[in-house]
Amino acid sequence: MTDYPEKTCQIDRLVRHPKLVAAALSGQKTQQRRDGLYAYPGETFELEGVTFVVTGVDRQRIGDMSEADAQAEGYPSLAMYKDLILKMHANMEWNDDGLVWVHRFSRWQPE
Repeated sequence: MTDYPEKTCQIDRLVRHPKLVAAALSGQKTQQRRDGLYAYPGETFELEGVTFVVTGVDRQRIGDMSEADAQAEGYPSLAMYKDLILKMHANMEWNDDGLVWVHRFSRWQPE
């Protein structure tokens, strides 16, 4: 690990909502955006007994998020992602310049 700050939360809190856990297990969800850093590349976590590995972590402006990114988050569209995020976080405003950590992951494949 290089050039990453200290984590702000534990990796086991990266994907928590049951619908998003199901989306990750089905292969539809391969990214998770968070305000803080929850994992470093190469770390693993489990969802319902299935191991996932973090394949990449980087900073991104929330305004640079694409339709494909929203789908990788497990949502059908960017508009739905934005709507649900704003509903989940009361009093939050969508700030295109706000920075988030993008955690990319996949099912762990033993060698």
